[in-house]
Amino acid sequence: MPDILLLLLAAGGGFLGGAMNALAGGGSFATMPTLIALGTPSTIANATSNVAVQPGAIASAWTFRDGLRPLGGLSVRFLCALTFVSGLVGSLLLVVTPSRVFDVIVPWLLLAATIAIALGRRAAAALASQAAPGRASLVVAQVLLGVYGGYFGGGVGLMLTAAWGLLAGEPPHKLMAHRTLMLAVANAAATIVFIAFGMVRWALAVPMATGAIVGGFAGARLGRVLPPVAIRWWTLLVTAITTAVFFWRAYA
Repeated sequence: MPDILLLLLAAGGGFLGGAMNALAGGGSFATMPTLIALGTPSTIANATSNVAVQPGAIASAWTFRDGLRPLGGLSVRFLCALTFVSGLVGSLLLVVTPSRVFDVIVPWLLLAATIAIALGRRAAAALASQAAPGRASLVVAQVLLGVYGGYFGGGVGLMLTAAWGLLAGEPPHKLMAHRTLMLAVANAAATIVFIAFGMVRWALAVPMATGAIVGGFAGARLGRVLPPVAIRWWTLLVTAITTAVFFWRAYA
């Protein structure tokens, strides 16, 4: 495949991923499969995808900074520290995971993210009477999702929103600032590890990052005119198709 076509496809995957992140999250459902389709091993594709979307994550976090405040009795700084350390642990787990093992694991991670998108609100409502909201449960959830974010991260923003809504009693529209910041923090931790261990394919990461930035701006504009239900169903469609493809790839 000509080099220029590789760059264009990487940029296109980044554009779609950036737009999805701006609209509802789940951009890695576009970026990682694109890199794998271009011949990148799955663990390297996941690491490269993480680094490629980091500039957009930082920009989003800065944009929403005025909405930050303590959550569930925990300060933003404490949540950031918790997320960063957990993200380091998760990304180090990815470093030691062989690609062939990751190929078998990743469809199930994608399925979990798809379920979170499809049933997040209803699941949170069903579990509300059974949960034990409080600082301890919030810390445990933050650690687990921080590790997941560093290891894979697909749909983690949606999972964080659902967990915070359940354990801190906050509505989703008040959690956008926290979601974008924690995603940026987890991505930053993973980026440090992936670069240190040479897991980033820079020839594809740079055009993908450029596409993601442009896609983020386009997605933000589109999000102002599209109804929320259309955004949700589009995100669910992309995640479901991606999950099915990865199951076929791993087990067919």
